[in-house]
Amino acid sequence: MISSLGIQLLNLYFKLAGGVVLGLVLGWKLPEVAPAYLGKFLFWIGVPVGIVAFLRGADLSGSIWIAPAAAWAAIILGAGLAWAWIEIESKRNPSGLMSSKPAQGTFLIAAMVGNTGYLGYPVILALVGDKYFAWALFYDMLGTLFGAYGLGVVLAARFGIGTQNSWQLAFVMLQNPALWAFGFGLIVRNVALPVLAEEILQAFAWGSLALALVHIGMRLSRLSSWGSLQPAAMSLGIKMLIVPLVLGAGLPFLGITGPPHLAIVLQMAMPPAFATLVLAEAYNLDRDLAVTAVAAGSVGFLLILPVWLWIFGL
Repeated sequence: MISSLGIQLLNLYFKLAGGVVLGLVLGWKLPEVAPAYLGKFLFWIGVPVGIVAFLRGADLSGSIWIAPAAAWAAIILGAGLAWAWIEIESKRNPSGLMSSKPAQGTFLIAAMVGNTGYLGYPVILALVGDKYFAWALFYDMLGTLFGAYGLGVVLAARFGIGTQNSWQLAFVMLQNPALWAFGFGLIVRNVALPVLAEEILQAFAWGSLALALVHIGMRLSRLSSWGSLQPAAMSLGIKMLIVPLVLGAGLPFLGITGPPHLAIVLQMAMPPAFATLVLAEAYNLDRDLAVTAVAAGSVGFLLILPVWLWIFGL
C-alpha cells in the first residue's frame, strides 16, 4: 500500500511535472517571445499578488528571522566550498575549465543561490502548507534575492569580462516588485476583505503558481546545451546535497524543527536559480556551464526531493 507520504509526493510530482511538461511543449510550439511575455506577467503581477495573498494565511510567530539567516549561511557555505573546489581543480589541471575566470564565476554563483521562488514556492506550499509559507518567503526575499543580485553581482563583475554596470544590475533588485509586495503584504496581511474578494485573491495566487511552473518549462525548452556536465555536477553536489545536509542537521540546535525545518532545508536544496543565467549573460561568464547547471539541477531536484523528506521528515 502506498503511504500517505508517497501519495503526497506523487501528487506533487504530477503537479510539478504537469506544469513543466506543458511549459516545454508550449515553449517549443509558441513564438520565442511567449516565455518573455509570461515571465513579465509573473514578475510584475502574478508573483507579487501571490506573495500578498499567501502572507495573509502565514504564521509569522516564532523564530522566523532564522529563515533569512539560514539562507545567508547556505550562500556563504556554498560559495566557500565552491571556491575550495576551484582552487583544488585549478591546481590539479591548470589548463582545465576551472582555470577560466568566467567559468569560476559561474561555478560560484550556481553553488550559492537556488530557484527558491518559482520552484520553491509551489513545493513548500504543497509539502509544508501555507501556514509555514512565510519561512520560504523570508528565505527567498531576504536571502536569495539579495544573494543573487547583491553578492552575485559582485562576483560576476569580479570574474566576468563584460561591461555591464554593476550598480545598474544591483539596482534591479530594489526595483523587484516581489520585494515591494513582500513589504506591502506584511502591512495589510491582517486587513479584513470580503469573502468573495479573498477567494478571488487566493485563486489568482494559486493560478500564478501554476503559471510559474509552466514558465519554468518554457525557459527550459530554450536551453540547447548540456555541456560542462562534470563541473556542473560538482556545483550541484555542493548546492543541492552538501549545504542542505550540513546546515539542515544544525537547525534543530537553534530550536527549528518540524515544518519550518523542512521548509528551510527544501529551499536550501533548490536547483540553481535562473539568475545564474541572467548574470552569466550580463557579465560574459561561462554560459554553457550556467545552462547545464540550471537544466541538470531542475531535473535532479525531482530525484533528490524524496531523500530530504526521508531524512528530515514531514
